[in-house]
Amino acid sequence: MNLTREARVAIVGGGLGGLVCARVLQLHGRSVTVFEREAAFDARPQGGTLDLHPNTGQAALRAAGLLDRFHALSRPEGQEWRKVDHITAAALEQEWPPGDEGAGEEDRPEIDRGHLRGLLLDSLAPGTVHWGRAVSKAAPLDDGTCRLVFADGVTEDFGLVVGADGAWSRVRPAVSEALPGYTGVTFVETGFDDSDVRHPDLAQLVGPGTLMTGSGSTLLFAQRNSNGHIRAYVAFRAPQDWHTAAGLNLDDTAATRAYLAERLDGWADGLRYAVLGGDHAFVHRPLFALPVPHVWEHVPGVTLLGDAAHLMPPLGVGANHALLDGADLAQALIGAERVDDAVRAYEGLMLPRSSELAKQCAEGLAHLVP
Repeated sequence: MNLTREARVAIVGGGLGGLVCARVLQLHGRSVTVFEREAAFDARPQGGTLDLHPNTGQAALRAAGLLDRFHALSRPEGQEWRKVDHITAAALEQEWPPGDEGAGEEDRPEIDRGHLRGLLLDSLAPGTVHWGRAVSKAAPLDDGTCRLVFADGVTEDFGLVVGADGAWSRVRPAVSEALPGYTGVTFVETGFDDSDVRHPDLAQLVGPGTLMTGSGSTLLFAQRNSNGHIRAYVAFRAPQDWHTAAGLNLDDTAATRAYLAERLDGWADGLRYAVLGGDHAFVHRPLFALPVPHVWEHVPGVTLLGDAAHLMPPLGVGANHALLDGADLAQALIGAERVDDAVRAYEGLMLPRSSELAKQCAEGLAHLVP
């Protein structure tokens, strides 16, 4: 019998969902190891800002005993959201202004993804995360356990393997043949450093939170991060090889700027600047998503959470539900006698929830970028 109290748990992927799962397990004295293919926490940029929702992301941090530390790092003022006219930059809508009465239980403070990941990493026992340990595959065994095969050929068996390794999960094939597909929408990102000093007009336009505008199949949004940094994204609907058809080399910053300048022709100068005046080279991010719904028949010894389980368009729920997945799985393991019972209970909760969310996100993306 694969008992939860005795089982060794391996979490593949050191992102938010996997780390909160490890934290909750350790709070209750359970054995867990996190395997992360990156060499160190700062091996790559950690991404932009997240708003954590009360009943998902914040609930997960509460289960992890980290909610107070989160609030100490978060930016409540980042909840402000502005929609402006793309031609005049005049305000059309505004939500969550600072001091808004009625925010209360709906508070969704912003936090930089890197700060949140650092908070979770610091909460774990030393040595929990094994950096530079890339996994090639997970192989369920007949006794209800699972074998991890690492990129260097080493194998190790665990009572449970949790695939928390993102969009292109190496664990997912153990339970599902599904692969992410291109959504038809691509993002192009740039950034502005020390914006209040170096880009004051843009900083004033964006404000403390998020600015959004759009026209037709082109959407622009800019988000305030900590330390005066602003990330700006232009999104548009196009074939995945749109740059080939346009004769554009994505590594050519000047050519990309010229392409985007033409796409934003007629837009307000301040909004064009948010895309064309960045301090950083453009980053191209085609959006992928798993099929909707993405479900699987239960396989003993292995399960998924976060983007590995339900990759969906980035409309503000993915990270929150990755965190909730991690906390739900850990609590199921703590509360059940057998690993298999715990995983079945978790999947019975997570799969219907994520299927509905993925459907809503697909519809939301189609509405935002028609």
